[in-house]
Amino acid sequence: MGFSQTLLVYALVCVHLGVSQPFFRLRPQPSDNLPVPDLKEDPDPEYDPREQDLAEKPLRRKLGSHFDPNFMSISAPQPVNLSTSDAQWKPPGHMPNEIKKLDLTETPYGKRLKVGKKARRKFLQLLWTYTYCPVVYTWKDLGVRFWPRYIKEGNCSSERSCSFPEGMSCKAVKSISKTFLRWYCQGFLRQKYCTWIPVQYPIISECKCMC
Repeated sequence: MGFSQTLLVYALVCVHLGVSQPFFRLRPQPSDNLPVPDLKEDPDPEYDPREQDLAEKPLRRKLGSHFDPNFMSISAPQPVNLSTSDAQWKPPGHMPNEIKKLDLTETPYGKRLKVGKKARRKFLQLLWTYTYCPVVYTWKDLGVRFWPRYIKEGNCSSERSCSFPEGMSCKAVKSISKTFLRWYCQGFLRQKYCTWIPVQYPIISECKCMC
C-alpha cells in the first residue's frame, strides 16, 4: 500500500473517531509526509481505557498475528542504540548500480583521466557512504489510547545534505504499515460505549537521497 492510500485509511479512522470525540478534528491533517504527525487528544480522562481494559492477554488475542515486537512494545523500551563510529561504519547491502557504474575517467571537457582500481574503489565507497540515507528509528509513546502504546518510528536523517555539491536531502520513499489497537468511544459521558478497534499506522522503511 502506497503512502497516499495508507494515510487515507489513517485519516478516515481519525475522522470517524472525531465524530464521537470532537477533539480529534484539531489534529494535523495527514499528508504524503511521514512520520505521522502527533495526535491532538481530548484531555478528558473519561475517554481513557480503564485498568481492566488494558489487560494484556485479551488485547494480545485481539491483535493476534499483527503484534510485531520489532516495531511495538507494551512497556517503555530502552532507547535504540545508534552509536557507531564513522570510521567503521559502512552502508549495508550492495553498492547501488548508479554509483558502481560511474565513469570516473570522463571529464566534462572531453578529456580522459587515468584512475587506478584502488583509487576508484575508495572514491566510490566514499560517495556511497556520503549519499546513503539510513532510516533512523526512535521509540515513540502513542499514549494510553493505543495498544501497544509504544511504536518504533522511522525518520530520514536531516542533519546535512546527502549530495555533493549540497542541495539534495534524505526523503522517505517506502513505508510499511503496522496494526495497532485504538481505544474508540461513541456517545457522551455515561451514555458512551468504548471498545478497542484495529488501525493501521504507517512507518518509514526506506529513505533515499533526492531533490
